[in-house]
Amino acid sequence: MVTAPTEVLKSARRAAELLVDHKANDVVLLDLRPVTDMTDFFIVASGTSDTHVRATAGHVMEALKKEGVTVNSVEGLEGGRWVLLDYVDFVVHVFHPSLRSFYQLERLWGDAPALQVTA
Repeated sequence: MVTAPTEVLKSARRAAELLVDHKANDVVLLDLRPVTDMTDFFIVASGTSDTHVRATAGHVMEALKKEGVTVNSVEGLEGGRWVLLDYVDFVVHVFHPSLRSFYQLERLWGDAPALQVTA
């Protein structure tokens, strides 16, 4: 199934909004379309603790599922240090702050434009 680009952006923005609503820190939406074919968008955010990381990622999954957007793959939910939610056309990364500063995904994908995230 091919998803329309406008629907992908809408879902990626919705994921970012859900992160903001659940008090995630430093939520960034990166448009990867100009730099890679791997996926269209990365959403990067930080929780305040392992529990907050798990709860925030769970909140995104549940809310998007209710809206008809199902996660394809989930990594790291049990540990809560770095949760990756792969929706194929966009990927949500929720980090513990120490791991986010270590991996620096925004710097790694520095050529990707950052889009406005609103609550």
